[in-house]
Amino acid sequence: VDEVQVRPVSQQINATGTVSSPRSAVLSTAAAGLVHELHVDEGDRVSSGDLLVHLDSEIAELTLARIRAEARQRETSLQDARRRFAEAAEVGPDGGVPQTLVDSLRSEVQIAEAALAAAEAEANEQRARVEHHSIVAPFDGVITRRITEMGEWVNPGSGLLELVATTDLRFEFRVAQRFFRDITLDTPVEVSFDAMPDVGIPARVDAIVPVSDPGSRTFLVRLVADSPGQAPLAAPGMSVSAVFSMETGRSSVAVSRDALLRYADGRNTVWVIAENDGRPIVQERLVRTGLEFGGLVEITSGLEAGERVVVEGNESLRDGQTVTILNAGP
Repeated sequence: VDEVQVRPVSQQINATGTVSSPRSAVLSTAAAGLVHELHVDEGDRVSSGDLLVHLDSEIAELTLARIRAEARQRETSLQDARRRFAEAAEVGPDGGVPQTLVDSLRSEVQIAEAALAAAEAEANEQRARVEHHSIVAPFDGVITRRITEMGEWVNPGSGLLELVATTDLRFEFRVAQRFFRDITLDTPVEVSFDAMPDVGIPARVDAIVPVSDPGSRTFLVRLVADSPGQAPLAAPGMSVSAVFSMETGRSSVAVSRDALLRYADGRNTVWVIAENDGRPIVQERLVRTGLEFGGLVEITSGLEAGERVVVEGNESLRDGQTVTILNAGP
């Protein structure tokens, strides 16, 4: 048996949602080319910076070598122009070198400097094109889809691989709009996963998207685990359940859910402990119920605080039956 008590009443909302990843991307290429090397497959875990795909970059590398050679040629021309200008400026008009020639050689130096800067910029641009032939992982994650194959020609923007982060997972729920004002960032919540339905982990509300879906009349609530690594069996795309607990600001009589007997015709009853000649007997009592929370059921009428109800062994009792109370507690 258990004693009927007045308890603070909280409202619980059960919701089903989806595990989502904070990062998910279809990796594409910024250069056209033939897939030359494919270093990963579906299911492979990669780290940020790992080389995933390499396109055939032979022509781009040859072009880069030519541009760099031209840049070295421009550098040599600049050095020669500077030497000739320095010699002419040192001699000057007093030594028989006209000022116009000195000015002309100065202009040649400036032109050579500009030509070298342009050649170096072109070399950097071509180097970037060469680097675009290598696709690296932008973040840690798992390859969930391979879209390309070796020897396939790809164009800029073509999807090659899908990469999904598997750390710092989030849990997204669509909650009925009538609870929009009830759920806050401080609302306690517990989540469980299909992989471990009997184990709940504490979570916290990370974001409430204040836009209602006009089709389902729901809004999005995003949760995160209280501590990193609490959901090792969760994976993006899995279903997840949550229980939101919201205080109502009132107290009421409540009993254990096990004390309640529900009938098909809608009746709810409990077995109450009474006394007959000093011996405990049971009496069936019709009750009205309210909210359910934390394994308890609110009783709006039919019971008073301090009464005792049967919570175990109440499946086959008869009204007025004498019983033996097994537990020594209230």
